Amino acid sequence: MSLLLVDNADVLVTMDAGRREIKNGSIVIRDNIVEFVGDNNEIEKYLSDNDISSPREIDASGCVIIPGLVNCHHHLYQTLTRSIGTAEGKALFDWLQTLYPIWGRMNGEDVYTSAKLGLAELMLSGATTVADHLYMFPNGARLDDEIRAASELGVRFHPTRGSMSLGQSQGGLPPDDVCEDEADILRDCERVIESFHDPEPYSMLRIGLAPCSPFSVTPELMRATAKLARRHPGVLLHTHLCETIDEDRFCIEQFGMRPLEYMQSLGWTGDDVWFAHMVHPNNDEVGFLAETRSGVCHCPSSNMILASGIAPLRDMCDAGVRVGLGVDGSASNDGNQLLGEARQAMLLQRVGWPGFESSADRFTAREALELATRGGATVLGRDDIGSLEPGKAADLVAYRVDGIKHAGASGDIVAALLTCAPGDAWLSIINGRPVVENGEIKNLDLKALVRQHNQQAQRLLQGADATTR
Repeated sequence: MSLLLVDNADVLVTMDAGRREIKNGSIVIRDNIVEFVGDNNEIEKYLSDNDISSPREIDASGCVIIPGLVNCHHHLYQTLTRSIGTAEGKALFDWLQTLYPIWGRMNGEDVYTSAKLGLAELMLSGATTVADHLYMFPNGARLDDEIRAASELGVRFHPTRGSMSLGQSQGGLPPDDVCEDEADILRDCERVIESFHDPEPYSMLRIGLAPCSPFSVTPELMRATAKLARRHPGVLLHTHLCETIDEDRFCIEQFGMRPLEYMQSLGWTGDDVWFAHMVHPNNDEVGFLAETRSGVCHCPSSNMILASGIAPLRDMCDAGVRVGLGVDGSASNDGNQLLGEARQAMLLQRVGWPGFESSADRFTAREALELATRGGATVLGRDDIGSLEPGKAADLVAYRVDGIKHAGASGDIVAALLTCAPGDAWLSIINGRPVVENGEIKNLDLKALVRQHNQQAQRLLQGADATTR
C-alpha cells in the first residue's frame, strides 16, 4: 500500500456537499483513494493519531488544489485538422462537409497519435477524466487506437463508440464513403463493450455508445443502439443535439419533430443519456431535460467559433438539469484547455443570450468551476470522482497561483483561477498516481509527439482541394 501527502496548499477546494474551501489545505491519499482532507494542523493530528510516518510528500505551497477536471465531450482525432474551416468562419454544416473528406483519410495510427496529443494537452490544462466521441472509422481505425493512447498516459477515460450510417444518398449530411453498415456498427459496439468496459467503482475505462447526430444516423440505429447499451450496466448513451438552427430545420423536415422530441420518441432520454451542446432548447424542453434527468455537455468555445449560438446555461442550471463542460473537437475549438473552457462558460453567460440582457452576476467563477468538476462527474454517471473527500477517487490538480498570471489576486484566489488567464496544471494526480509534476507529463517526450502528430496531419492534407486549406 502506498501513502501520499499533498500539503501546504494555499487553498484546497473540496467540492464536497458543503463546498468547503480549506486554507493551508492538505490531502492524504492511500493507494488510489482519498483518505483524509483538512488544514495542515488537522493533517498533522490525523497522521499522529493513526501512527502514519514518512509518507511521500508533495509540497503544494503557492498552489490552489481542486478536484480533477472532467471533460464530457470531445473528438480527439480533430487535433489533426485545427483551424481548417474555423479560420474562414464556416458554420457547422459547411464546416463538417469541408472536413469529412479529410478525416476520411485517417487510419488507426492517426487516431492513436491525435488522441495522445489531445489527451496530453487536456491533462496539462487540468483534465483527469475525458469522454471522447469517435464516430469515424476509416481505413481500419478502431476505438482501440485511442484507448491505447489513454492507457499509456494514465488518464481516466470514457470513450464512446460513435457511428454514422445516414449518408448523402439517403438524405443525411456526411458522404456515403465515411458511413458504416449498421449491422457492422452494432457488432463492433458489442465488441468494445465486452473487451474494455469496466463498470466498477474507480474504473479507469468505461465505454459509451454514441450515434453521431440526427442528421447522420437512422432512427433504427438509434433505437438498436439504446437497446444494446441498456443490456450492459454502466454503458451510457451520447449524441449531439440541439446544436444549430439547421439541425432544428432538419429534424422538423425529416421527422416532423424538434430534436429533443425526436430523441424522446426513440427512447433516448433519461439518466443514462447525455447530449452535447443543447444550444437551442426552448423553456419547456429545459424543464423536460431536468424532469427526465437527461444530461447536457455545454461546449461554449465550439458553439462560439462555429456561430451555433449561446446555450441557456443559466436556465438549465436553475432548472436542475445535469450539466457538465466539454472542450468539444479540437478542430471546432482549436484548443484543449478545459480550465479555459470553464472560464469561457462563465464569460458567455454574463454576456447573455438572445432575448436576455447581459449581467455580470449571471454566472460566478465557482459555478463554472463546479460544472467542470462535480457537474461533469454527474453527467458521466459517476459518484466516485468530482470532489475531494474521503472515499472518492484520488483525482486532483494543483495550479500555481504565485506567478505573474495571478499577481494581485489574493482577494479571492479560487475565483482568480477563472477570472485571470487560465493556467496550466503544475501537479495532476489521477487514481492516486502523479501524472503531471512540475508542469510536465511524466515519461512523455512531448516534442517528439508533436513532431509525429504534425507529420501525420500534413499527410492528411496532401491532395486536399485548395479551397479546404
